[in-house]
Amino acid sequence: MVSFYMSTRVAVVTGSNKGIGLAIVRALCKQFEGDVYLTARNVGRGEAAVKALNSEGLKPMFHQLDIDDLNSIKTAAEFFKQKYAGVDVLINNAAIAFKVADTTPFGTQAEVTLKTNFFSTRNMWTVFNEIIKPGGRVVNVSSMVSISALNKCNLDLQQRFRNENITEEELVELMQRFVDEAKKSEHKERGWPDTAYGVSKIGVTVLSMIHARRLTKERPNDGILLNACCPGWVRTDMAGPKAPKSPDEGAVTPVYLALLPPGAKEPHGQFVSEKTVQKW
Repeated sequence: MVSFYMSTRVAVVTGSNKGIGLAIVRALCKQFEGDVYLTARNVGRGEAAVKALNSEGLKPMFHQLDIDDLNSIKTAAEFFKQKYAGVDVLINNAAIAFKVADTTPFGTQAEVTLKTNFFSTRNMWTVFNEIIKPGGRVVNVSSMVSISALNKCNLDLQQRFRNENITEEELVELMQRFVDEAKKSEHKERGWPDTAYGVSKIGVTVLSMIHARRLTKERPNDGILLNACCPGWVRTDMAGPKAPKSPDEGAVTPVYLALLPPGAKEPHGQFVSEKTVQKW
């Protein structure tokens, strides 16, 4: 029994009980040859989402995973390591955004948004990178908002975020600096845009580039491809009902990157929207 699972391919999607994450799971169930795991921090909501897909004739599996909880990340990674000897496809989709009308102080919004969207996504990679199998595909769901937010940063910040030699430590320091300055309401005068979500997604996009470069250096023969992407403006609880794309349409680019054919060399370390590499 163990040997069967060891050779079974497996895909894991974070934050996938609703919205784009759920649509990604739906598409992978139809297109990926292997087991597809819907994950959510709330077991009840996750299992309800699995049942909803079951009623469409699809058979995703479920595992609890709260990316804001390091123990939850480690428990999930250990499960996939023991059962499948690793993970073939990892899609980091879990994210949060405050509504425009939210009256929570901006400093708090910055801290909460960056904790999940940047720091927890980074924790996912820190733990899961060790179990990504050769030929694996990693997709970090970012946003075109990362490009507009980048262009609203001052020139010094823009240069740092576009520098191909930026280290993970430098990026972490910059993200923390944004939170600290936002809490003091000094972020705008220090050259930051007035969007916590946008800055968090700058972090995700740049982190993806850093991690891809590291993979190329440390695992050059393993053929792993890692990219960030924008799903587009999608009708979800997060983006609201006026967005032009359905969740299934939003899933197209993340799924395209997850299913890049064996032996493909690119894209890798890129920011991709509408299946096209974007200039960063």
